[in-house]
Amino acid sequence: MSTKLFRIIPLNPTALLIEYNQQPSKVLLEKLLSFKLLVEKQAKVTRCVMGYQSLIIHLNEEIKNLSWWKNHLNELQIQIKKVKLNKAKLWKIPVCYDNKYAPDIISLSKALKLEIEELISIHTQTKYRIYFLGFLPGFLYLEGLNKRLHFPRKENPILNVPKGAVGIGGKQTGIYPNLSPGGWHLIGNTPLTLFDIKQNPPCFASPGDWVSFTSIDQKTYQDLEKKIKKDKFKFMPHD
Repeated sequence: MSTKLFRIIPLNPTALLIEYNQQPSKVLLEKLLSFKLLVEKQAKVTRCVMGYQSLIIHLNEEIKNLSWWKNHLNELQIQIKKVKLNKAKLWKIPVCYDNKYAPDIISLSKALKLEIEELISIHTQTKYRIYFLGFLPGFLYLEGLNKRLHFPRKENPILNVPKGAVGIGGKQTGIYPNLSPGGWHLIGNTPLTLFDIKQNPPCFASPGDWVSFTSIDQKTYQDLEKKIKKDKFKFMPHD
């Protein structure tokens, strides 16, 4: 197996970066998911974190022999085709696209030369694949935004994007899991909590899963928000 498929770099005394020499794609995603499963079964590995083209491997001991790790990881790479991945889950995320929760939907629809209803329809008709989680804890990097909704990020980001805000930036759409700065165009909001440190796992979704958005009105949003606050709502995947 050629080492040219990826490079292996020590990040610190107990972590390695594996970076593939391929562009992000469905094929590479499946490869990373399979490799992650193999690596996580190794006794010295505590966890793996995925990126678009990479894995970060955290170890329970210092790296004393980098050559050994390089050979070992290349041997594991050969076994990828034998890995059977679990069936990906589909998460249907409720979103209110009303102006109250969507401060940029009017300006974005005008810039895209779409009616607001058409923008919402396009956004909700797509199934998006989760490539990895990052930027903020619980932030889902989603692949699959319809080209008709591609639009550059804001020239001047804002400091306080609200928790649950659904935005469009460049070729991507995503959800802000917590209050944070951001430069995406905000077209809606979900009452769901995407990241909760008290839960195991803290984020309900994983790389490889699918996400779709469902349009809800303000009353449904507020009712769901109350249920979540009272811990009377359990978010479950769909078949």
